[in-house]
Amino acid sequence: MMRMEGQTFAGRSILVRYANLVKLPHTLFALPFALLGVVAASVSAPVTLRTLLLVVLAFSAARWAAMGFNRLADREYDGRNPRTAGRELPRGALTPAQVWVSVAAAAGLFILAAALLNPLCLLLSPLALGWVLLYSLTKRFTWWPHLWLGVSLAIAPVGGYLAVTGRWSEPTWMLLAVAAGVASWVAGFDIFYALPDEGFDRSQGLRSAVVRLGESRAILLAKLLHGITIPALALFGWAAGFGVWYYGGLVAAAGILAYEHRLVQPGDLSRLDAAFFTMNGIMSVTVFGFALVDRLAGAR
Repeated sequence: MMRMEGQTFAGRSILVRYANLVKLPHTLFALPFALLGVVAASVSAPVTLRTLLLVVLAFSAARWAAMGFNRLADREYDGRNPRTAGRELPRGALTPAQVWVSVAAAAGLFILAAALLNPLCLLLSPLALGWVLLYSLTKRFTWWPHLWLGVSLAIAPVGGYLAVTGRWSEPTWMLLAVAAGVASWVAGFDIFYALPDEGFDRSQGLRSAVVRLGESRAILLAKLLHGITIPALALFGWAAGFGVWYYGGLVAAAGILAYEHRLVQPGDLSRLDAAFFTMNGIMSVTVFGFALVDRLAGAR
C-alpha cells in the first residue's frame, strides 16, 4: 500500500485530487503574510473588500501555479521517493495534461488579478510568477533552493502592500525588512522539510543545504536563519508604525520558533510533522492576527 503524505484530504473526487496536488492547507503558511502587507498599507491607503479579495485570489492562484508546476517538474523523482510516491501524479490520480491545464489557468488568474489591482502589480506580475515557477528547478543547480523558496514567499507581503498602495514603501527598506523576515522564516523551515530526503536527494544527484552540509549543520543553518526572522519583522513593524499588540505577537512568534527547534534535533526527526505543518501555520496566523488587532486598536 502506498504511503500517503500528511495534510491531505480524504476522498476521490476531482476537487479533492486537485486540492491534495497543491497541498491546499499549506496556503495557511504564507497567506497571512500577504495580508500583513495589506494591513501595513492600510495606514496610507484605504483597503476595500474588492482589493482584499483580489489579493487573496492573486496569492492563491500564484501558489497553485507554483505547486502544480513543482509536481510536474518533480514527478519522476516523486515516483521514486517512498515519501512522495503516493502523490497524485506518480500514482496516476491526475494526468500531466490535467495538471498543466490547472497551472495555466492559475497563472492566467494571477495575471488577471494583478491587472485588476493596479498597473504596478501588473508590471511586476510576470517577474513574480517566473521566480516562483523557477523554484521547482533549483535543486538541479544550487545547494540553496530553500533561500529561493524563501524569496518566493517573501513576495507575498510585498505584493499585499503594493496591491493597496500601488507604489513602493516609504521608507524604502520597510518592505525589504518584511521580505527578509519572511524569506528567512520560510528558508529555515524548508531546510527542516528537506531533512528526511537527505539520502534520496544525494542518491539522485539533487542539491539542498542538507545534502551539502549534513543533518546537524543544516539544522544549525535553520536556527541562524530563524535568528533573522524576528528582528527583521520587528524592524518592519517599527517602520510600519505598529504598536504594542504587534510586538506582543512577535514575542509569541519567537516562542513558537523556539518550540519548533526543540521538536527537531539531529538524529531525531520523529516530531518533524508537528514542527513543519502545525507550528509554522500557527506562527504566520499569530503575526498577522496581532498586527490586525494592533491596527484596529489604533484606528479607534
